[in-house]
Amino acid sequence: MKQLYESLGISKEVYEYGEGILEALKERFAAIDETAEYNQLKVIAAMQKAHVSAECFNASSGYGYDDIGRDTLEEVYAAAFHTEAALVRPQITCGTHALAIALAGNLRPGDELLSISGRPYDTLEEVIGIRPSCGSLAEYGVTYAQVDLLEDGSFDYEGIEKALRPQTRLIEIQRSKGYQTRPTLSVAQIGEAIAFIKERRPDVIVMVDNCYGEFVERLEPSDFDADMIVGSLIKNPGGGLAPIGGYIAGTKECVERAAYRLTCPGLGKEVGASLGVMRSFYQGFFLAPTVTAAALKGAIFAANVYERLGFKVVPNGSESRHDIIQAVEFGFPEGLTSFCEGIQAAAPVDSYVTPEPWAMPGYDSDVIMAAGAFIQGSSIELSADGPLKPPYAVYFQGGLTWPHAKLGILMSLQKLYEKGHVTLPVKQQ
Repeated sequence: MKQLYESLGISKEVYEYGEGILEALKERFAAIDETAEYNQLKVIAAMQKAHVSAECFNASSGYGYDDIGRDTLEEVYAAAFHTEAALVRPQITCGTHALAIALAGNLRPGDELLSISGRPYDTLEEVIGIRPSCGSLAEYGVTYAQVDLLEDGSFDYEGIEKALRPQTRLIEIQRSKGYQTRPTLSVAQIGEAIAFIKERRPDVIVMVDNCYGEFVERLEPSDFDADMIVGSLIKNPGGGLAPIGGYIAGTKECVERAAYRLTCPGLGKEVGASLGVMRSFYQGFFLAPTVTAAALKGAIFAANVYERLGFKVVPNGSESRHDIIQAVEFGFPEGLTSFCEGIQAAAPVDSYVTPEPWAMPGYDSDVIMAAGAFIQGSSIELSADGPLKPPYAVYFQGGLTWPHAKLGILMSLQKLYEKGHVTLPVKQQ
């Protein structure tokens, strides 16, 4: 095994350092496998409940009326996430698009959108109008307010109560950290916040940006009465097979309003051809629990690899996990770029390419991204990215299999080691 890793560019020193760390992670990895087993059975039960059949994999075209595969898949998502309804479509281009549809479909001029987990992910800033953009919610008369998390990463309940106003119509909670180094919110924390809000304002819609969190835990925010959970199919729930798409799962009313925004008033969920992607959507969702487990193992391995070398990692190497993203703060730009070079070098696709920072649409600084993926932009596949600005943190996620995630992390360390950015501890005899 060591020789094979060496043939792929991993030195003896890096390999042995990694193996020493893995020895201490066996119990945690076993617990992850148990969660994957639970979620796998949950997905199978949802598919059986919805009577998934071979006919569901057939393609539809044109208007897509009476598309049994599309409609049944939405039943599967609703059953798995314990919601009244779901919208799962290839016409939803990405996670940001899914969130934009959910927001625009459920907000009206004069309403206020309140974020209680601080500033939202960068690409949502233009959707909301925090950064002025054509077609933003602000241009349609929707106002925005936010309550930052407390220093320990928990909800500011006093601040939330003060921020609730008569015009507050929808509360947004971002489960994952985005380009921040705050803790990811657990499902239990989100559930407590939802209960707090509903006690005071049962009329307010609570939407959870669930990206990167699906199947990491046994429960989802929808199990705690979130009105909508929203995500991308090229992240966890697509299982690495979905070529495009997003989902919105929640109450019947919220999902219907989102569907009218996705298509148009009067048509809603009735139109939208599946275009031959249904098999990938079903099979990807079936594989999602075990694929998510592989990515989660990679994130924990990365946390321990870099924490023991003295870097700040979020989450740290021992705390509980609530999404698949691992942040590592390098404090200098070369650390960020070298890490991404290593992830790219470990990829099955475009491994010979050197990633370079660029002005990516939707971001306020140059961003470097590494992803030799089968599906462009798929962040359930092994990938890493980060903005070229202090604290020069890299955000690592994905890995369709644990061995690939392991190789990527070792290769990232190899690049840093070769350039003299890290010194490995001397192995004790």
